Amino acid sequence: MIAAITSPLSFSQPWWLLLLLLIPVLYFVRKRRDLPYFPSLNLPVEEAGLRRGKSFRTKLPGFSGVLMSAAWVSTALGMAGPQWTERGKDRYNEGIDIILAMDISLSMLARDFDPDRLEASKDVAARFIRERGPDRIGMVVFAGHPFTLCPLTADKAAMIILLQQAQAGFIEDGSTAIGDGIATAINRLRESDAKSKVIILITDGENNAGNIDPITAAELAKSFGIKTYTIGVGKGGLVPFPVDDPLFGRRYVQVTVDVDETVLKRIADITGGLFFRARDSAALSEIYEKINKLEKSEVKVKEYRSYNELFAFFLIPALILFLFEIFLKRTVLLKVP
Repeated sequence: MIAAITSPLSFSQPWWLLLLLLIPVLYFVRKRRDLPYFPSLNLPVEEAGLRRGKSFRTKLPGFSGVLMSAAWVSTALGMAGPQWTERGKDRYNEGIDIILAMDISLSMLARDFDPDRLEASKDVAARFIRERGPDRIGMVVFAGHPFTLCPLTADKAAMIILLQQAQAGFIEDGSTAIGDGIATAINRLRESDAKSKVIILITDGENNAGNIDPITAAELAKSFGIKTYTIGVGKGGLVPFPVDDPLFGRRYVQVTVDVDETVLKRIADITGGLFFRARDSAALSEIYEKINKLEKSEVKVKEYRSYNELFAFFLIPALILFLFEIFLKRTVLLKVP
């Protein structure tokens, strides 16, 4: 982003303006020099009682003085280096590339959050996305296997639309492949040249599927310089979980969904991130706010000034005025002894 301001006229060599003080002196000297004398009486025309006529020719000497004064003023202004100064700032955003890796397994439908874990996580993530400024953000979802919901993009509106479309059951379910989810997020970030690369992992369970162990995935993230923040979602213990009964419709049963805090802490430690535990929607919002503050995009400001030199607009008219005045003295104002 560029912001420019044009300042008023200024002069790079203002001492040349002192030449303007000589105009009254030159005018007086010129007037004395142009006044004719009678050789026999050594008296000016006016003192001898003679009067000049009102012809155009007799008025030209005064006009010649005006030309010379204007030429002198224009010369002084031109030599003073007039210029318009344009000042501006170039802002360079050194953004951060972020991948949200979100668990969308059926256990995320548990109702210990309002309305459930998944919807609460999506709402808080959407607010986080809106506040990230120049950063690029992408999203990976996972259950039994991972899926890239959105590659890295600066289009926050499109990202949020895709986020809201993520639903439990969208991917083959019955298990949680945390390691594969991290690996897919790494694949989206490994070729990034951003100043900082971050994965935010959100899950409510433990790794029980996939081809890559979460710790192995964390070591891989570390090798690519990718920091991982892990968030364990859920109160723990027995929580209400929706079940669709073919006879009685949807009902809620109490189930236990354990968060593997040990593995999540280990992932964060290996990659230089942090582990958080969110037991309700308010805590989840606070966690995102902390991450938002920890991962600030750096904005560099480069100031510049550009100068538009205007001396030609003064020196060229000055030259024309001088030449015109010389022309008049060699023609109309030519004095014959």
